Amino acid sequence: MEVVRCHWCLGSPEYIRYHDNEWGKPVYDDQTLFEYIVLESAQAGLSWITILRKREGYRAAFHQFDPSKVAAMSEQDVERLVLNPAIVRHRGKISATIKNAQAFLAVAEEFGSFSDYYWSFSDHCIIDNKVQTMKDVPATTALSSRIAKDMKKRGFHFFGATTCYAFMQATGMVNDHLENCSARP
Repeated sequence: MEVVRCHWCLGSPEYIRYHDNEWGKPVYDDQTLFEYIVLESAQAGLSWITILRKREGYRAAFHQFDPSKVAAMSEQDVERLVLNPAIVRHRGKISATIKNAQAFLAVAEEFGSFSDYYWSFSDHCIIDNKVQTMKDVPATTALSSRIAKDMKKRGFHFFGATTCYAFMQATGMVNDHLENCSARP
């Protein structure tokens, strides 16, 4: 049987692994959701393959994506990380990661978990867009704009509507796999 995949992932083995094993699968675990916030925020303005190839560097630099440990990082950590070639050395994005960890923990405290907060925006349901071609996939939606606006109000940085929509796709809130894709949940 032929394996059919979404066209965007065919450019590299990293993309294919990510597409087949992670992208679009619903995520409810807070630490994994935080990982995607870090990675999607780092990706802003860059290609996703750049971030995938630096993922292990991010994992090591940001305490395996433990939001409590990241929230406690200092300006000295920022200074050290801007010299780390294993991640994107953008001071603003590194500082934003720490601020986002702090905001993430505040949201988790208020709502019982970040997952409960996040998934409440879709009434805890997966939005299945029944995509026929990749041209049918938007860069933003009214919902991604609403979530991003609320997260910004809560102190998140480098997390606009486009980044939020990519986050929604990655974490499975939105199913944008092509209808004939073998990885479609």
